[in-house]
Amino acid sequence: MDFSIGSSLLGGIGLFLLGMYLMTHGLRLAAGQALQSILESATRTTLRGILAGFSITALVQSSGAVTMATLGFVNAGLMSLRQAITVIYGSNIGTTMTAWLVALIGFHIDIKGFALPAIGLGMGLWLFRNDSRAGAVGQALAGFGVFFLGIEVLKGGFEGLGGSLQFATLQPDGLGLLLLVVSGFVMTVLMQSSSAAMAIILTAAGGGVIPLPAAAAMTIGANVGSTSTALLAVIGATANAKRVAAAHVAFNLITGAVALLILPWMLAAVQGLQNMLGYIAEVPAVLALFHSFFNILGVALLWPMTDRLVAFLEPRFRSTEEDEARPHHLDRTLLGTPVLAFRALGLELQRIAEIGRRVAKGAISAELGPGGQLRSDRQILDRLVTSTGEYCTSLQKTDLPSELAEALPNAIRVGRYYSTVAHLAEHIAAAQAQRHELHDTALDEAINHFKGGAVHLTLAADVSREQYHSETCAQLLAQLQSEYQALKAQLLRAGTEARVSAREMVSQLELMSEIRRLAEQIEKGARYLANFQARTPAEQLEEKEALSHSD
Repeated sequence: MDFSIGSSLLGGIGLFLLGMYLMTHGLRLAAGQALQSILESATRTTLRGILAGFSITALVQSSGAVTMATLGFVNAGLMSLRQAITVIYGSNIGTTMTAWLVALIGFHIDIKGFALPAIGLGMGLWLFRNDSRAGAVGQALAGFGVFFLGIEVLKGGFEGLGGSLQFATLQPDGLGLLLLVVSGFVMTVLMQSSSAAMAIILTAAGGGVIPLPAAAAMTIGANVGSTSTALLAVIGATANAKRVAAAHVAFNLITGAVALLILPWMLAAVQGLQNMLGYIAEVPAVLALFHSFFNILGVALLWPMTDRLVAFLEPRFRSTEEDEARPHHLDRTLLGTPVLAFRALGLELQRIAEIGRRVAKGAISAELGPGGQLRSDRQILDRLVTSTGEYCTSLQKTDLPSELAEALPNAIRVGRYYSTVAHLAEHIAAAQAQRHELHDTALDEAINHFKGGAVHLTLAADVSREQYHSETCAQLLAQLQSEYQALKAQLLRAGTEARVSAREMVSQLELMSEIRRLAEQIEKGARYLANFQARTPAEQLEEKEALSHSD
């Protein structure tokens, strides 16, 4: 291989990688919020999810971009695991459109005749309308032209290479099959684009450098290699995002394995279909059809198993936070036995109270802002409160004894109070991170004493302790309210005497006010939880239920 052929190959690869980047980036910018809107609204059924994944991937010419967006929505809780999996199905079919573009345009049209004008027009729009959607379209158009210009350069390089090197013996059997699949996989991983890898494979096969069966095996490897983007993206992501990545890997591995097992028959079927439709069985077209065919086959195989795949993945990659966010005691089978259902509800509310007290203590003590544990606890508490609310709604629809019906609103109040605690705690922790040294010893001592009183109340508000008394917590809260008023006056006086800046005075007043509100919510949550438990004495209700059954 001489220098000119090597430089053509290297330059061609560089051109269409640049073109792919410009085209994908420009189309994503031009689409605006369309990608997010379609993914959020068009995934309610499996078929719609597949069509959404296919259409968006075909539009932006990047399955990696769609996969990253899907993982982002799953991370944010905007999309369920099942919805994300259906998008992955469609995305794998949509990514085959690049192969069709190369096969139908790159080998049948005078590329320079339309690529160069596309680059010129696109660059003009991009330069003069850079801040608008037209500029994004121009970037995509320029990328489109650069991509196919790279294909033209690659074609010339591979034609020269085909005359000097012979790969006719490169057949997909035994070890050779494995090497071919691995080579396609490595190409995709290195370029982080299965579309770019497919373009190289198609161009090499079209130039006669690689025989059709070998190119088909490399196509399967490139398809499997597209999972690397998702695997890299989920490092440090949520458990649900990791499940989506696992589903992506499972789909591509199963699809690739099936395609390898029936490779000779699939190629024969694809060539026969082309001949039947009247198309000339050119290698690039056969490969593009093969690429689409085995991805469609993969969707057909896995579509009926989607629910099983979701059920298999749900227990995997479970994080500590996710386990804690699941109700430990609520059981819908207990709804028919109100006494047991209320006992379970009381235990779950105690868990909520425990997490709420933990969040409150962590926020009051936080000096560096809301850390990961505090944010995680807040999310856990929000989910548990939602679950208990739904359980209360289900209980209201059953035939409840009067004692339980009267106690149920207290359970809802408990959840609301501790939910407020969690959100206040996050604000308090963030405010404490911005707090500056006051340089006033008396004021610092008063603030620390006030915060210590809030922590003391939080510890005393543990309903599960035998020493808990609602009167004691009420007295501690009254004492804290009195200290707050004195501290407020002390801060205002320090501000007027210029011992602290006006800005610091205001921020400290707001912080102390939020700590006071947090203490109020803690006391109310504990009081209503104790009231809920007192008004639903299990032994008394069990006796009534036993008497009703004996009658």
